Amino acid sequence: MIDENAPPIELRSVSKRFGSLVVLDNVSLTMPRGQTTAVIGPSGTGKSVLLKHIVGLLRPDAGEVRVFGVDMATASEKLVYQVRKRLGMLFQDGALFDSLSTGDNIAFPLARHRPDLSAKKRRERVEEVLELVELPNLYDRPTSALSGGQRKRVGLARAIVTEPEVVLFDEPNSGLDPITSDAIDQLIVSMKQRLHITFVVISHDIVGTLNVADRICMLYGGKVVASGTTAEVTHSDNVMVRRFLSRNLVLPEPGDPAMATLPHIG
Repeated sequence: MIDENAPPIELRSVSKRFGSLVVLDNVSLTMPRGQTTAVIGPSGTGKSVLLKHIVGLLRPDAGEVRVFGVDMATASEKLVYQVRKRLGMLFQDGALFDSLSTGDNIAFPLARHRPDLSAKKRRERVEEVLELVELPNLYDRPTSALSGGQRKRVGLARAIVTEPEVVLFDEPNSGLDPITSDAIDQLIVSMKQRLHITFVVISHDIVGTLNVADRICMLYGGKVVASGTTAEVTHSDNVMVRRFLSRNLVLPEPGDPAMATLPHIG
């Protein structure tokens, strides 16, 4: 049963292995409502596997993955479907259908989840979200004519078109140049502020993560080695956290009062 008072996403002692490979090892994490939580870490540390657990594509070997209070591993297919309707997803490569126009790509989830809407109402809603992602008048443009940054924006428009409560991002800056990447970061921040959506960002882009995240969780070896506000994690004295972050940042010394907050980067 969906619990409207429960955290949007909560992992309780989640473990997952593939054969002898332990991917998630007793991971506990709560993602607060209305905030952006970024999950970072080196490749192969379980970030994408964690995301697949949240949407119910994978089941944990142990522990619970609760979305709006629903245990995604034990819930009925009908209840899991109800939960998924409250989620949006921006895939790493955009995952657009090149055979469809930009507008029809964005309208795709509406056709599935809002069959009550007329074709006119669907188009109006799509044009509304195209304005939100700063791509007005692109409804009829072929997706093959879109740039990499535009494809990301279209993917974001599709993720929010059904007005979800949670949007999941899988490497939103992947394959983008620094200027376009920063523009996507600012769009994510703007969307959260305007729509009050809970965002979960899977990323290895540290600079971009600090630009968008309210909270950061770092996975290493399948374990949570740091979790807290952006400032708390960047001030962590954990060796692996500092080694990972220092490849991209000049880190403050732990406990440095002059670095109590971290400014926007970019």
